Amino acid sequence: MAKRASTVTFAALGGAAIGLIVGWQLPDSPSAAPVIESATANSNVPPALAVGERERGEITSASELNGKDGSRFERFTLPLEEGALVEIELSGPLQGALSLFDADETLLATSMTYDYYDTTSSGSLRRRIDESGDYLLVVSGIDAHSYGPFTLATREMEIFTGDSLTMPTQIDSWLQDGEDSFTLNIEESGLYEFEMRSNDIDAYLVLEGPNNYWREDDDSAGSLDARIADFLEPGEYHLTARTAYGHDSGLYTLKLGPHELASGETLRNSGALVLDEPLHGWFSGEGLSYQLELDTQSVVTLDMLSSDFDAYLELEGENVYASDDDGGEGLNARLVRSLAPGTYTVTARGYSSHGGGLFELSASAVTVDELPEDGTLNIGSTFQGWLDPGARDGYSFQIETAGHYRLDLISETFDAYLELEGAGLSLRDDDSGGNLNARISTHLEPGTYHATARAYGSSESGSYLLQLQQD
Repeated sequence: MAKRASTVTFAALGGAAIGLIVGWQLPDSPSAAPVIESATANSNVPPALAVGERERGEITSASELNGKDGSRFERFTLPLEEGALVEIELSGPLQGALSLFDADETLLATSMTYDYYDTTSSGSLRRRIDESGDYLLVVSGIDAHSYGPFTLATREMEIFTGDSLTMPTQIDSWLQDGEDSFTLNIEESGLYEFEMRSNDIDAYLVLEGPNNYWREDDDSAGSLDARIADFLEPGEYHLTARTAYGHDSGLYTLKLGPHELASGETLRNSGALVLDEPLHGWFSGEGLSYQLELDTQSVVTLDMLSSDFDAYLELEGENVYASDDDGGEGLNARLVRSLAPGTYTVTARGYSSHGGGLFELSASAVTVDELPEDGTLNIGSTFQGWLDPGARDGYSFQIETAGHYRLDLISETFDAYLELEGAGLSLRDDDSGGNLNARISTHLEPGTYHATARAYGSSESGSYLLQLQQD
């Protein structure tokens, strides 16, 4: 389980933090160091507060004085049991803060947040208790002008405290300045998924198992949540839940069980990639290769989709090499290329070798037409051309029916730029097609239109594709 929490003593807090939390007695002289007066030495014994109770109080000018910043505070004794996760909330008109100390007057937790620009209070704190005993709870105003009534509410939160997990299961636990380690047994070979989610910390998972199996993940579940999804063989595994950086503390949820695959889908991790026939595969750290056959010159679109990891695509063959990370939506990969007839290798993998899980891979193609000599474009066709340095290739097309149309200029060799004029319209676009490709997507009324295909820079040149489609 988690290592015992590191502690911070009054001496290590520094003047600013001491001023916000303690400073219970003014020094005898201006040059003297602040005197820390313990709760047992003070003649006013703090009232007892039990977990599960609500307590009302008030910070007034008669409350104990913080000699550092002039704020006032009240103290309470709080008996706590070992292993308990206690949550303490402060509410009411008082602009205040909470601080929890152990019997040795070591600061364990505070609701104050310190950064370079600001000091704020969330009004609540949580702490897992390492040792049974009486603890000191301090309620203080956030500055010398903070007075008013307050209400304290305490409760013990239900958390998982064991070190052995079963499959499937879901637990809530508390990470405190270290890491939590669990063991579990996989009874049958199959696809499994482990998720760690938290609103308090940056979740991080490590999974170790038979035959030197080892995987780790930081953010594959989205936001700062972690996910490991993989095909596992039977055996004993060790799962470690921790933070990505530092020694933060916070509540987290751990969920593990069989992976929910698409109904009726069969996994294929090699073989032929057939046009318009999507396949599903499983990435577990090594790139998976598929063969794509083309009989004619075509514009090919490759899509790799995954909700388990950051998809990455590679295309190689016939003197062509291309790759893509996030050309699709989100973390999905997409490649669009004009390809000659031949055999190509498509490699599906993750951007990081640490990710893994289910993915969908698909390929589609449209035949490339010869550009008409008169420069007239036909709706629904894709044309291939060549741009000389400084050239502006002009084309025209006729719209018979009003509707939404899309004009794409795609190039692997130059930064594409489109112009469209006609029927009162004058539109320009540089990179709306992604990857320095140009796209104009708009409503067009019946009439004659003129399109200009050019490069953003006057010295650029190369081959390009021009597509005119009705959406």
